[in-house]
This record gives sequence, C-alpha cells and structure tokens, in this order.
Amino acid sequence: MHTAFMRGNAILAYTLSVSACLTFCCFLSTVFIDYRANATLNTVKVVLWDKIVLRGDNAVLDFKNMNTKYYFWDDGNGLRGNKNVTLILSWNIIPNAGLLPSVNAFGSHTFAFPSEYTSLRV
Repeated sequence: MHTAFMRGNAILAYTLSVSACLTFCCFLSTVFIDYRANATLNTVKVVLWDKIVLRGDNAVLDFKNMNTKYYFWDDGNGLRGNKNVTLILSWNIIPNAGLLPSVNAFGSHTFAFPSEYTSLRV
C-alpha cells in the first residue's frame, strides 16, 4: 500500500501564450492545461491550471515560467520514468444556454518524467 510519503508530488513549470480573443463570443470561457499519461492500460487526465475569462476581459494569456495551479500526486509511482507525458491546452465556451463544448487546441507538448524524483526544489 502506498502512503502519502511514498508518493511524488509533481511540480511543473511551463510557459503559456494564448490569444483567445476570437473564441470568446459567449458569456465566459474556462481555459485548462492538463496532462495525459498512459499508466498501464488507462489514460490519466489531470487539470494542472485553469482560468476563467469573462467577456470584456483581456483574452490574451501570456505567462512565463508559470507553476501549476493544482498539485497532483504520483499515486503508486506510475509517472516515474514515464516517457509519454503530454500537455494539452483545452477550453470550454460557456454559453448563456445550450451545449457546453470542450475544444482542444492544435498541437501538444510531450516530455518524459525522470526515473528518480528529487526531494529538493529545482
């Protein structure tokens, strides 16, 4: 059984630059960054960062060396040494009424997790 002390708390730093001006024709939008990793047979999906942008707000998101908004745990060390971790940008456009579409951006970023975790912040 895995305890909280055996789990790796993953901290990622990334750069996000999105010009979302053309997508905000409805009431508000929520922008997500999530990661997907093939752990055994199941695909794991976790939201790392989100932002609600209201109509009339600045819809150009330009962040550099940003940390994750939500921590996530490597429960059972499934990410350790994983060579296929993918960051995907997606968003919802929340209308006043009707369907809630989920849109994925074109492209993604794939990277590998290290085979050993460090206990110090890098």
